[in-house]
Amino acid sequence: MDQVKIAPSLLAADFANLAEEVGRIAPYVDMLHLDIMDGHFVPNISFGMPVIESLRTHTDLLFDCHLMTTNPDVYFDELKQAGGDLAMIHIEAITDPTGAAAKARRAGLGFGLVVNPPTPFTAIEPFVELSDMVLIMSVHPGFGGQSFMLEVLPKIEAARKWVDKEGMTVDIQIDGGINPETARLARDAGANVFVAGTAIFRADDPVAAVTRLRQSIDGM
Repeated sequence: MDQVKIAPSLLAADFANLAEEVGRIAPYVDMLHLDIMDGHFVPNISFGMPVIESLRTHTDLLFDCHLMTTNPDVYFDELKQAGGDLAMIHIEAITDPTGAAAKARRAGLGFGLVVNPPTPFTAIEPFVELSDMVLIMSVHPGFGGQSFMLEVLPKIEAARKWVDKEGMTVDIQIDGGINPETARLARDAGANVFVAGTAIFRADDPVAAVTRLRQSIDGM
C-alpha cells in the first residue's frame, strides 16, 4: 500500500496565529489540507487566496486545496499563483471532471477528486486515472468537528481495490472525524492519506497528537 501521509486541516487551527500553528507541526507532517468554502456549495465560508498567499511564505509544505465550491475550476490559475499545489474538486460539483483535470494541469496544479458520503465510488471510478489523489469524505463537508461515518469504509475499500487493480499511483485520502481510532479503521480499509483537524490543532500538544495518529495508523 502507498506511503502513509498526514495532512492537518487548517480549518481547525487558530486563525489569529496561523503561521505559528503551522510552523509547529510542519516538521512532523506531510502536507497541509486547506478547506476553501464558498458559502454556496457548502453553507460556510472559510478563507480564500489572500490567506493562502500569506501562509505560503511561512512553509514549504504541500498545499492540498479542497475546493468546496460550486465552480472550482474557475479558481485554478489564482490558486496556483497564491501558492496552492493540489486542487481537489467535488464530483458533485462537476460530474464530468475531464476538462477540469486538464485545466488544473495547464495551471501547474496537481488534481484530485472528492466524493461526499452519499455519493458512491462509481461516480468517480471513470475519472480516477485523471487524479493524483481521491478523497473519500467521512463526514458531510462544510463543518469541522463532526464524527466519522463508519458507512464510508466500504467506499474506501472499493477505491483501494480499483486503484490497485489498475496499477495506479493514486493516493486515497480520508477526511472527517479522523483520530487514532478512526484512522486505523480507514487504514485497514485502504486509505493512506489522513486529514485531521480537531485531533491535531485542538490537542494540548499538536506534535504529540501527530505522533499518536501515525503510531495508530502503523498499528503500533
